[in-house]
Amino acid sequence: MAKSWTLERRQRQAELIRRWKPWEQSTGPKTPEGKKKVASNANRGGVRGQLRALSKALGAELAEMNRLERLARR
Repeated sequence: MAKSWTLERRQRQAELIRRWKPWEQSTGPKTPEGKKKVASNANRGGVRGQLRALSKALGAELAEMNRLERLARR
């Protein structure tokens, strides 16, 4: 059976983490190239990428149809 942390241990750990502030040390990518690279971290290819491309294409077509419809109403 795994040992559980006591309430005191949890409070102590929380205080240590608040002092260390690890979230202030995480910087992430700075350059546009680095940002572009990490933007695809979760992308594993396959169907999701295809669906995303299809969704973008359909959105563009819908926007164009709406634009043409507005022009036709004038």
